[in-house]
Amino acid sequence: MTVRAGNLFADISATSAGQEAFSEIFARPGLKIERIISQGHSSPPEFWYDQAWNEWVILLKGSATLQFEDEPATRSMEAGDYVLIPARKRHRVEWTDQQQPTVWLAVHFE
Repeated sequence: MTVRAGNLFADISATSAGQEAFSEIFARPGLKIERIISQGHSSPPEFWYDQAWNEWVILLKGSATLQFEDEPATRSMEAGDYVLIPARKRHRVEWTDQQQPTVWLAVHFE
């Protein structure tokens, strides 16, 4: 394996409002780490993520609101907040900050 390096905050201004940018940082069977940049992004109405894998995500910059199907209230997230989303836990992104990029680090695993 070779040494790979980078900066999670590099090129974050390149994201257009309403679009998300996904950058794979590392992957191997059963594991993927990616950076996600959102700005003004939300899941489409009535859409729920229903992933076959676990996801641990930390919000590094910005702010967002998540909704889980089986929870009555949304979860507000600020820089430093993280959540472990078990496989098949239906969830959606309700809101991300429109004024600044929201930078996530997501770890997907079996």
